[in-house]
Amino acid sequence: MTARDEVLARLRAARDAGGSTSPAVPREYRRTGTLPPGSAAAVARLDETLTDYKAAVHRVRTEDEVPGAIAAVLRDAGATSIVVPAGLPAAWLTAYDGEVRTDGPPLSVADLDATDAVVTGGAVAIADTGTFVLDARAPDQGRRAISLVPDHHVCVLRADAVVSSVPEALARLDPDGPLTFVSGPSATSDIELDRVEGVHGPRRLDVVLVGPV
Repeated sequence: MTARDEVLARLRAARDAGGSTSPAVPREYRRTGTLPPGSAAAVARLDETLTDYKAAVHRVRTEDEVPGAIAAVLRDAGATSIVVPAGLPAAWLTAYDGEVRTDGPPLSVADLDATDAVVTGGAVAIADTGTFVLDARAPDQGRRAISLVPDHHVCVLRADAVVSSVPEALARLDPDGPLTFVSGPSATSDIELDRVEGVHGPRRLDVVLVGPV
């Protein structure tokens, strides 16, 4: 039986039941990925898929190396000012010597637009798709605007936040709050397939990936 035949058979069964009952819907979805969460293999796969999406990935082994990695990325980009969520670990910025603007109270859109970059953490990352998710209620990630208005986003992701598949990521997230899914720098293409970056968010994305190298 083809997929089309199966769909039509279900529609006929529903019609014949007169709407009083519905045929059972299979829910045998794959809920786990092929790589263990937080494993070296999952982190390596995330590195690969993020890079494929034109994000720059910077691998460090421990969180002690995060401040230097962030400072190097910002220095390379010429960022003299950054915005950070109120709960970002202060230790992450000890090597950065530019202006740090904390989004608390919330900065105006004009202030965000005048800031060179934003530095955040991440809630979860999906190795199979090269996607990470920001939870607006998390103190190290902050409200959605700070990750969309500045032209450069630096995100720190820990290995224990890396899962293989989308179902695993969704199981870790609370859908009742604002979530932002990020797959590479903001980009779009017109009908001629000319790629334009920075239309709906940052045109540059750097990910500091903390875990086994």
